[in-house]
Amino acid sequence: MNGIDELLERAGVDGRRLRTALALLGGGRWWTLAELVRETATSRRAIEALLRAVELERSGDRFRLREPLPGLGTGAPGPADPVAHLLDGHGELLARMEELIAKAPRGRQALDHVAATADTVVRRALLMEARFWLPGARVLCVGDHDLTSLATAMLQPRAEVAVVDIDERILAYIAEQADRFGLNIRTRWTDLRLGLPPSVRGWADLAVTDPPYTPEGIGLFAARAVEGLGDRERGRILLAYGAGEHTPALALKVQHALSALNLVNEAIYPDFNRYFGAEAIGSAADLYILRPTTKTWPAVAARVDALSTAIYTHGPQSIESHPTRETPVASHPASGAPGTPSPGSGTSHPAAGTGSSAPEAGEGSEAGAEGVFRPAVLVGEWPRDVLPKVPRARLTTWLAKPYAGDPADVAVAVPAGLEAVLPRLLLAARARRVRVTLAAPPKDLPTALLASVYDLTVTGSTIHAVRRPLPAADGERLLRRVLDNAHGKIANTWREALIKARDGLTKKQARAIVAQTAPWSEDVTVLELPAHRLAELPAAVARSLSAPAEPPAEPSS
Repeated sequence: MNGIDELLERAGVDGRRLRTALALLGGGRWWTLAELVRETATSRRAIEALLRAVELERSGDRFRLREPLPGLGTGAPGPADPVAHLLDGHGELLARMEELIAKAPRGRQALDHVAATADTVVRRALLMEARFWLPGARVLCVGDHDLTSLATAMLQPRAEVAVVDIDERILAYIAEQADRFGLNIRTRWTDLRLGLPPSVRGWADLAVTDPPYTPEGIGLFAARAVEGLGDRERGRILLAYGAGEHTPALALKVQHALSALNLVNEAIYPDFNRYFGAEAIGSAADLYILRPTTKTWPAVAARVDALSTAIYTHGPQSIESHPTRETPVASHPASGAPGTPSPGSGTSHPAAGTGSSAPEAGEGSEAGAEGVFRPAVLVGEWPRDVLPKVPRARLTTWLAKPYAGDPADVAVAVPAGLEAVLPRLLLAARARRVRVTLAAPPKDLPTALLASVYDLTVTGSTIHAVRRPLPAADGERLLRRVLDNAHGKIANTWREALIKARDGLTKKQARAIVAQTAPWSEDVTVLELPAHRLAELPAAVARSLSAPAEPPAEPSS
């Protein structure tokens, strides 16, 4: 008992976690390490230390105490869960979410994905239903690998739900399940480092997010959630974050990032969220309910452009991959510290060097099969000494609105970790030729998606895109007009092009045909449409050319 006593004494007032773990181990049930970590919301390191101090009987990877230890009770849970008492009435929803989560696309380490339990996402929905008025409310999920959108829409079908995410697989899966169950969910593609989709900007009453657990990730996702709120007086943000019981300094940095956005902590529910993984932080995270103030929007506007693209804990856009960037609060982008690089700010990038794929400094030209390539604008992260007199555009600006001029040639530099935005960068261009420099040769170039607009060739890490002539066939021509107006609302461009292609069609009839043919096209632009919807677009456009038009309404007598 000396080892156990020492552990409990060292834990002090936080020793309830370990006592609960000991009581559970002595209750007769077999446990795995992951299950015990998740059940007690205690870090893997602390549980492993506890297991070394007791005698266990084992069966494969499972274990339990040989006999209960005296004086530990029955392992009763900690502080009351705010909605645990509601779970019993939603067994069917819980079972359905368990099935959907089990079949969902696996998480990606580079995006810091860790799957939440079905119990967690159902309780998130229940908390929103119990705390707020969900019928008719608009709920924005800022990233949704956890599938909170599905649980929310199933619990309250009268709510409108939108999902923004960078993971095309997740967007396709959510849309598939929404169609299957008849749920009111819209899906939008975005890389939050480069902006929030225009169709959900200022749209939501509530925003839900489970961001990367770095101060940079929390600051960015929270800022985008704020941008998504339309109700500035009563809107709320539900945010998950966990740091583990041994690292309060990390939580302090995160809370500084939230404080810099002038957000009020209305409530923090400890260990509300549970996960399959993330054992270093006890497979658990707190749930924050945040309320904006009148000072929040100016703070977001002032700081969001300074947020770094390095927000993750793994991959090329991890904090560790940017060693020259300091992470203390004093230099955190959300604090407004000077000198923080931002997307497309002109900072140096290895892909934008002076190799053969880059425009030649000083001359602004490069010979090619179609003659001299003279970029009239440099988009993205180019070294300052490359074509210093040529105008530059940030990646965020390039995606947000059409470029003011009409350049014939455009050069784009994309840093490592932002490759997913490549198709949208090309579609956002109206140039005759676009040359894109990546950090490494492209692995999965979406040629089918871009074939309607460009002829593509690849040389090493450089993509050469030459705009194809406007096609003669009606269907291909209509599709091309939609894709060429990538910043505009698809439904509007499609309607006008359809009127030109079909004589005698009224605006009302054309609008009805588009809505019937592609109900997902309303209020969305090409640049925010998920890949699975873009893939459906050519067939939908073709169907609209022969879809029957509703007859004009009879005049009233």
